[in-house]
Amino acid sequence: MDDSLTFTIIIPVKPAGESRALDRLRKSVDYPPERFEVLVAEGRRPSRQRNLAAAEANGDVLYFLDDDSLTEPDFLRRAARHFSDSRVAAVGGPSLTPVTDTVFQRSAGIALSSFLGGGGARNRYRKTGVVRPTSERELILCNLAMRKEIFLTMGGLDERLYPNEENELLDRITQSGLRLFHDPDLAVHRSQRPTLGAFCRQFFGYGRGRGEQTRIAGVRSVIDFLPSLFLAYLLALPVVHTCGSLLPLCAYGLAVLASSLAGGARQRLLHVIPWLMILFPALHICYGAGFVKGLLSPRFARNKDIAADVTLRCAKALDTPWGNCFREDL
Repeated sequence: MDDSLTFTIIIPVKPAGESRALDRLRKSVDYPPERFEVLVAEGRRPSRQRNLAAAEANGDVLYFLDDDSLTEPDFLRRAARHFSDSRVAAVGGPSLTPVTDTVFQRSAGIALSSFLGGGGARNRYRKTGVVRPTSERELILCNLAMRKEIFLTMGGLDERLYPNEENELLDRITQSGLRLFHDPDLAVHRSQRPTLGAFCRQFFGYGRGRGEQTRIAGVRSVIDFLPSLFLAYLLALPVVHTCGSLLPLCAYGLAVLASSLAGGARQRLLHVIPWLMILFPALHICYGAGFVKGLLSPRFARNKDIAADVTLRCAKALDTPWGNCFREDL
């Protein structure tokens, strides 16, 4: 591992918002303090906040965290190992649910890390396997390191998108012939949404973001349409009066039951099973509705002005223990 590689850690926050991620960084980062900086980007458009911070970054590698991403002390050292290969454009790891979360939050984490709930993206929420080449399906922006030169050359994040802005960028990077890697040990911990309503809003937003990404970049996979097709099927059931029309619903119900039992047993948390039986349908229905919304009425078609005020702050101005951020204060 080469300690000469420099990092800029970028954390977007809401105006006057707190950052648990920065609090964790203040406590422990096992990397030469003169080789990394932390930029906090305050605003209301995360894609733009990250882009503006990246443009001001001095590091060789941009490390994107969310304001609640709790890192391990060695995360920069672990990330640095992967960039010894010049073909590697980005590396990331999972976002794990803390064991201290509530029963509902841990249920959400189990749902997302399962095949029925997370599908091809489930490894974003669980630690499994070995370091491997990957696609955008396994990477998540709350825990993602990327070469600054490549980020800027590719034009950064599409500011029309939030969420799914990293997925669109990572797709473009893959198409250019560069490589993405997933490291299951390069993990952060983030709490899931605290209530069912917040969970439903989250996945409506995820679906809407994927729909808007589809409008911009085209169809990626028919899998993206499955939750919306399931929603359309449910809406059609009241007007379709045949026994055969209920067979898909029965099969889905059995899949939900089996996945809920397996998830609870695997984590030895049988009391999460009732929540899982609610969360799986809620996830699929809300994501499907959001996807249709984003596909048919994307926000960027209504809001042409994507400019927004962003304030950048260097961590040296935030009383960090390392105290020698390698740039002048912004």
